[in-house]
Amino acid sequence: MTDEIKSPGAGFLDKVKATVAVVLVLGGIVGFYVLSTLPAWQRWLIVVGSLVLAAGALAWSTYGRRLWHFVLDSRVELRKVVWPNREETLRTTAIVFAFVGVAGLFFWLVDLALAAATRFLSGQG
Repeated sequence: MTDEIKSPGAGFLDKVKATVAVVLVLGGIVGFYVLSTLPAWQRWLIVVGSLVLAAGALAWSTYGRRLWHFVLDSRVELRKVVWPNREETLRTTAIVFAFVGVAGLFFWLVDLALAAATRFLSGQG
């Protein structure tokens, strides 16, 4: 990594680039609604164009480079994940359903007991 990416804070120019990116996205959204007389495909083209321009503006800032490095690091970490096989998935799902059934039965019995106690104490049962 370069020193620029490791730096603790972004400079004024990076903040300007990020602000420009936000303004471009908002401008595309506002343009979509303000230019309601245009056909829908042209309005969507304006939104997509503003998103592309905003991504370009953000990519040239420290924020964009940090985001890109985060995405690359996330891909590396995702490759380290050990996904369960079919048997483990089915076994875990069965355990979850069994626990939900036991918990549901428990709370149903507690509800019956509390309802009976309430009827007894209030004299309406």
